[in-house]
Amino acid sequence: MSAVRQSRRRSGPTVARAQIRPTSRDVARAAGVSQAAVSLVMGDKWRGRVSEATAQRVRDAAHRLGYRPNLAARNLRLGHTRTVLLVVPALTTEFFAGVYTGAARVAAQHGFGVVLYPSPEGIGPARNPFASAQAALDGVIASSMAADALTDIRGDQLPLVMLDSDPESNPGAATVNLDIADGIRRLTRHLVALGHRSFLHLAADVPSWTFEVRARELTTRLATTPGTTLRTARSPISIQGAVTAALAALAGPDRPTAVVCDDDQLAAGTYKAARRLGLRVPDDLSVTGFDDLALATALDPELTTVRLDAELFGERGMQALLAVLDHRAPEAGDIPVHLVLRGSTGPATAHP
Repeated sequence: MSAVRQSRRRSGPTVARAQIRPTSRDVARAAGVSQAAVSLVMGDKWRGRVSEATAQRVRDAAHRLGYRPNLAARNLRLGHTRTVLLVVPALTTEFFAGVYTGAARVAAQHGFGVVLYPSPEGIGPARNPFASAQAALDGVIASSMAADALTDIRGDQLPLVMLDSDPESNPGAATVNLDIADGIRRLTRHLVALGHRSFLHLAADVPSWTFEVRARELTTRLATTPGTTLRTARSPISIQGAVTAALAALAGPDRPTAVVCDDDQLAAGTYKAARRLGLRVPDDLSVTGFDDLALATALDPELTTVRLDAELFGERGMQALLAVLDHRAPEAGDIPVHLVLRGSTGPATAHP
């Protein structure tokens, strides 16, 4: 026997036999039905066309054979990909991660996938993540904080649902909002009931409708309470930015007794600024936040804040887009928010 033949005998076949993927024809043969019936059942369009018993027979045969429909080919035939783009600011907090989780959960229940696209720098134009977004996507869900990215990806030419956006000037087919105004109303009532009349609004330096609502509602609420004063300081959404802004705002002689922060990170920066100035929270200064991030309970004292249900926000956004794609009216009404009272707020005290 030659050395070559001996080598082949020792090593065995060099190429494994390819595993043959079962087809819809195989499933039809195993279930005793037509291929059309298999297509109806696997596409979940069998009701009223084939019996429950037949549908179950097809499902059993598909499971037995390990059959999976070729979704890519089917979607190309139908002209859609069952893919949605979620456009959010840069993921600097867990809030938008929660939005993605909620959206992806609902999407999966309906056979959709969600591509998460964080806009660079948090705000502003972004590069197109697809060669042709319109060819690759069925729809877009976008936060108003990242709305500028829509122009570059041509997302405003697709079925579009906006999150946290002015419903009166919304470029999309639907808007899903949290009840931000109610959150501010609850915070204001709480602080006024504690005797606070001198307020500082530490506002996010971001041109976004959701932050405009906070400022407008706070001004409106305090205008109805005699003897109140309100000053505003602006800060980027970062702890260090808030430290700088709060130090400047709290160092003067007319120090407020309560600071209303647009975000929990801004509240954390306010804590640090207060301690550098020798102020105690809440004995000398009450501080509130917004979002109820994990950070809120890591602070000492724990932060009074407004809880926003990020996952429900994402779920509602995806449900609204599914309704738009199905030519139905999305669910109406803002998503409720909740005031969470913790140790960072207390009775107003006079300046020493």
